[in-house]
Amino acid sequence: MRHRGSIVMPERIRPIEQMLELSDDEAVTPELLDTQVQKAQEQLLSLKRQQEQIEKQKRELEELSRRQEELDHGRAEMTDKLTRSLVILEREAYETQKKLEQLRATRESFGQHLEMLEAIDPKSWNPADLHKELSRALSTVDDARAEFSQQRSRLQAIATQDSEEMALPEATPEAGTANGQRPFLQWMLIGFAFSLPLIVFGLIGLALFFFMAKG
Repeated sequence: MRHRGSIVMPERIRPIEQMLELSDDEAVTPELLDTQVQKAQEQLLSLKRQQEQIEKQKRELEELSRRQEELDHGRAEMTDKLTRSLVILEREAYETQKKLEQLRATRESFGQHLEMLEAIDPKSWNPADLHKELSRALSTVDDARAEFSQQRSRLQAIATQDSEEMALPEATPEAGTANGQRPFLQWMLIGFAFSLPLIVFGLIGLALFFFMAKG
């Protein structure tokens, strides 16, 4: 049984002398020549079939070789791309995780400072401790401003090149201040604003006193 894909070896061609080998008492007749010609034609036909089979096997082997080269090239190409992509993705995942941690810390810090600012209620202050309460409130505002600037700088520092910069507003000191120090006139106006209710109540009390004294 012939195995599929195996190369068929052509039959060995017999020389003409062997094909016409006769015994001593046998003469070359037309019938014998016709028989030998027919056998030669059959042998040529067999050789042609074998040649076609060999050429077919050759084409199959060339196709297998081409596909093998395609496999080797594609495998090497995709292995290189996937390996380099995994390195990039791992680095991006690390940077993203780092950024998320910074965002959580910033969000928590901003929330705490916001609660402290919203808790400032000048109406509940004791007039006797006005200067103390005012200094404490201003210190809370300055701390919030400093923390805001620091966290904003950190977020910008860890931002990747292909990501958009966070459009957080800049934390700049108020106009008319220098090195975080408030001018004397601003302090005086703030003090006057918090003392205004006491002055009004004092004037009302003084007017009542004179009104009752005249009566």
